[in-house]
Amino acid sequence: MSIENNILVKLNEVGIKQNDKWLVKGVSLVVEKGKIVTLIGPNGSGKSTTAKIALGIYKKIKGQVEKYTNKVGYVPQKISIDWTLPLRVNDFMLLTENLKDDAINEALSLTGVVHLKNKNLGNLSGGEFQRVLLARAISKKPDLLVLDEPVQGVDFTGEIALYELIKKISDTLNCGILLISHDLHTVMSATDHVVCLNGHVCCSGTPSDVARNNEYKALFGEQASQTLSHYEHKHDHVHSNDEELKKN
Repeated sequence: MSIENNILVKLNEVGIKQNDKWLVKGVSLVVEKGKIVTLIGPNGSGKSTTAKIALGIYKKIKGQVEKYTNKVGYVPQKISIDWTLPLRVNDFMLLTENLKDDAINEALSLTGVVHLKNKNLGNLSGGEFQRVLLARAISKKPDLLVLDEPVQGVDFTGEIALYELIKKISDTLNCGILLISHDLHTVMSATDHVVCLNGHVCCSGTPSDVARNNEYKALFGEQASQTLSHYEHKHDHVHSNDEELKKN
């Protein structure tokens, strides 16, 4: 498949029913090379379902999925591991992929954990393990990276660092990323486009557009919107010259 106009995957009014109930309905979005699209919404809003539709995991869907690449990396929301097994990071990288040592080192270096290569997986912190999962997902340099809640088990400071890393991965590999997050505030600086779900698309646009949307406020509260506005004010200044900078 060729990548047309930088589009990696396009969802057109997709949805899926289970037991005569819509899990998600009428979702449209586009992920392009070098761009990060974030899905947000409350629990049960269809974020993971939408990501799995984009991945092609669900077959009996409504609408259309247009996919322009087969080079896809995926970090699922949950992964089952027997933590009693003496499994090193290097072994984990090779579980389902035949990777050369150089590729393993490069992926672990990009995610900042190459020094943990021979450490037992069960001895990693939450943040270290998430970085290893990211390394595994990017080890074959995918065009499209799908990340389902990739900061689980990490404190707030660790979350910020991981989202900065995800932005770095997008820039370094020039890959498109479909990211699921529970918190728009922490991903705001890294995200190009946001889709807010609640079984359907409530609103979409830039992070600041979504933060001002009444449907977003109804889901997450006025306080969340004000927090984002404060964040935007602090981080989105553009100064044309040094003199103007001194005035602010």
